Amino acid sequence: MNLSPEDRAVGQDNFHEAVGTSLSRRGFLKTSVTAAVTPPVVMGAAYFGYQSKLQDPVRVGVIGTGDEGNVLIGAMNPDFVRVVAICDIRPSSRHRAFYGDWSSANSIIVRPGLIQQFNYRDDQEAKREIDVYEHYEDLLARDDIEAVVIALPLHLHAKVAIAAMRLGKHVLTEKLMAHNVGQCKDMARSARHEGVLLATGHQRHYSVLYDNAKHLLQWGLIGEVHHIRAQWHRGNLPHRDSWKQPLPGGEIAYDPKKGKVQHVDVIGNRLKDFERALKDAKKKQQGNRLHSLERQIEQWKQWDADKQIRAEDYGYEATTLANGRTRSALEELCRWRLWERTGGGLMAELGSHQLDAASIFISSLKGDGTKVHPLTVHAVGGRHLFPLDRDAGDHVYCMFEFPGPGYDYDFDVGYKYGDEVGQLPDPQRGVSGYEQDSNKKIVVSYSSIMGNGFGGYGEAVMGTRGTLLLEKESEAMLYKGSATSTHVKVKDDGGGPTLDTTESGAQQAKSTGKTALGPPSRGYKEEIEHWAWCIRNPAPENQPRCKPEVALGDAVIALGSTLAIRKSEQGQPGYLKFEPDWFDLDSDMTPDGSKPQEPV
Repeated sequence: MNLSPEDRAVGQDNFHEAVGTSLSRRGFLKTSVTAAVTPPVVMGAAYFGYQSKLQDPVRVGVIGTGDEGNVLIGAMNPDFVRVVAICDIRPSSRHRAFYGDWSSANSIIVRPGLIQQFNYRDDQEAKREIDVYEHYEDLLARDDIEAVVIALPLHLHAKVAIAAMRLGKHVLTEKLMAHNVGQCKDMARSARHEGVLLATGHQRHYSVLYDNAKHLLQWGLIGEVHHIRAQWHRGNLPHRDSWKQPLPGGEIAYDPKKGKVQHVDVIGNRLKDFERALKDAKKKQQGNRLHSLERQIEQWKQWDADKQIRAEDYGYEATTLANGRTRSALEELCRWRLWERTGGGLMAELGSHQLDAASIFISSLKGDGTKVHPLTVHAVGGRHLFPLDRDAGDHVYCMFEFPGPGYDYDFDVGYKYGDEVGQLPDPQRGVSGYEQDSNKKIVVSYSSIMGNGFGGYGEAVMGTRGTLLLEKESEAMLYKGSATSTHVKVKDDGGGPTLDTTESGAQQAKSTGKTALGPPSRGYKEEIEHWAWCIRNPAPENQPRCKPEVALGDAVIALGSTLAIRKSEQGQPGYLKFEPDWFDLDSDMTPDGSKPQEPV
């Protein structure tokens, strides 16, 4: 690989100085660093230490087969799980669960559907093997279902997860763990009482890219870490907001094409467009286009059929919004992320992922396997761009203080992070030695905005020797010192990872090597595989990497930050000091006033 001298210095000299000789995984990563290679997706089982297949795949039910539920279906490995039932109240979600999502070229890749994912000959064979339910209680009543995957709106996570665990079923629930901290503690206590496994879908715990980065930080490759900058920026704006999906049957709304308020049926109009296109494709005998259009038409018909749902029968509510408009129960169902009653806003949906990543990085410096929690947060945000058609804000800005290596804090009040006073940290961790110091903090800044997508999403981890930049869960770049001009980069160019050295000002990055391994895994596949492996290999040490203690920490950060933002919206200082008891499963204390109901 044609690395610059600066890149070789970072990739070899500093690495050997920080690490020296190492264990098997360290040796594997040593090769990765010196070649600037991220461990490939196909190494998931070997890398994370579970077997490559199960002799008896876990029999699973999927509760909630909307957008995220179908992503999880697309990540399921038949060697580890067998889906025997699905449950959803929406015809469109049940349809996509079997046939995949044909709304775009990318969506059918990430949501291929059960027929393709589990290699059924056709839909008839699939539907003989997989039962369909509208009520989750009917699915949970089946004794042959060992575990469930829950991908429901946030306010339902705790209710359904606890019902499943009380029936002895293992659970993997989408993030955020629950709608409030009291519910999170109830879920954790229920899992412990029933002796079942509870995993939460913060998939970065199973990203080889992130695990590799974690070890590089732990071994001191970029020196002493002092700042992490994270962001998730999207170009969502009014009238093209992905959280405000079109309503089945249409609605009275502003039509930007006609410049006036009238009845707008986006789904119905799109269906007519597809039908016209199908006639044209038949006329021109365009076989490939015909197949795609037929799939799209059937999918949009099912989406339109959602208008028949009586959402109020499933607990969704109609109300009058602040702008005087009446919101139906169906709208609350279809746009649940917009409302405080059903969703958690930007910090729950997006920020929780990246604060989880930040805590993974910071916890790796501690080196004992426990999760490091923040000390404080200063936050502002709100609904700056969107009209009075939602509760959720469109901008959040947060500044967190985390304890760093060497931070000294009485554990009755907070952290004592590091080795004993006067002792040096383990040199294998690559952390320079210093005495305990309450100033040794790592600051994490986070922004999530919906008005501009510049920069996309990712994290920049800054240390005294260099910077590690992770972008879109698919590529990592390493910079020496304070430089911004030279880095080693791993990227996905559509044909597989391409390794290159990019200099500032170069017209185009030159490829220095290719593989056929595909883009780095985001971790969905590995989190489901490992959860299933833990179910089949019950032992105290075999726990999901995002077990209840870890997921609770992520929920406290996200929900606590949201409380700080609300203070700022009310004209108060947007400040919150995190209390250790909030992160303790056995304490009833919570930041949001919610109270656990399950006994300790």
